[in-house]
Amino acid sequence: MVAPRVTPGHVAVVGSTNLDLIAYTPRIPEPGETIIGDRFVMGFGGKGANQAVMARLLGAAVGMVNCVGDDAYGELTRANLSGFGIDVSHVYTAPGPSGVAPIWVEPDGTNRIIVIPGANHRLTPGQAAAAIAGFPTLDVVIGQFEIPQEVTVAAFAAARERGATTILNPAPGAGVAPELLGACDWIIPNQVELAHLLDGEADPADDAALLGARRRIGCGLVVTLGEAGAALVGSDDRVLRLAAPRVAVTDTTGAGDAFVGAFAFALAAGLDTATALRLGIACAADSVTRPGTQTSFPRGDRAAALLAQACSGA
Repeated sequence: MVAPRVTPGHVAVVGSTNLDLIAYTPRIPEPGETIIGDRFVMGFGGKGANQAVMARLLGAAVGMVNCVGDDAYGELTRANLSGFGIDVSHVYTAPGPSGVAPIWVEPDGTNRIIVIPGANHRLTPGQAAAAIAGFPTLDVVIGQFEIPQEVTVAAFAAARERGATTILNPAPGAGVAPELLGACDWIIPNQVELAHLLDGEADPADDAALLGARRRIGCGLVVTLGEAGAALVGSDDRVLRLAAPRVAVTDTTGAGDAFVGAFAFALAAGLDTATALRLGIACAADSVTRPGTQTSFPRGDRAAALLAQACSGA
């Protein structure tokens, strides 16, 4: 269900798919220590897949561009995406294991994640470019750092040729290739990732520093700030800060991906950036109230209510 005055657009995600192996633990063990955890959950993740799912749950037509392994995890991943109604015609298969992500979650929702890319790193620039060129309609393309940057460069170049908006989520934090940065319309780091991009030189709490960061980066900038919300600097060089609602936190895993997927949905639907920022914050905040990754994302009537609220300016 979507808000009555919103016409969903078309989003392609070029990125990772992983099987999440989530351990809920009373605390993180010390080196050499073994402790008893609370419970274990196996679910679907990968930053690319998570962002695709969030955009789809809000109503966008979504295509996934990725590579999985020729194992049971790959088959499960493809079936999971299809179950959400995501186009998997450009999810390729390569010999070897699919990507996995062991995740440790503490009682306050804080998480630690190790990504083992597997087949995610087998996707080629040629495959990505051909996939982007092949979608019948396209409004927004999302990329991240869980696949090789040269693949995202090729995808964004193909997106630019089609007039689609490009969004880069530079996670996990790393330096960004100049040719990739030059192909971005929007970049969405968190505070740690912003420090990686700018060698620690930007304080996201300082408006002047964010303005300087946007000019240095050369594209629209959104910094996610966790429980403090997010800040946006567009081409008008104005800083827009919005707070996050206060919620009872259960698990923060995937919250940043919920933000990116929702922000991309809004841009693909032709909504303004302030609405996109509100929607991203709302979906991320809602997701942390439930355990899991994709399973925690708002859907159905809840997703529709958050969209309607964001469109109303509330």
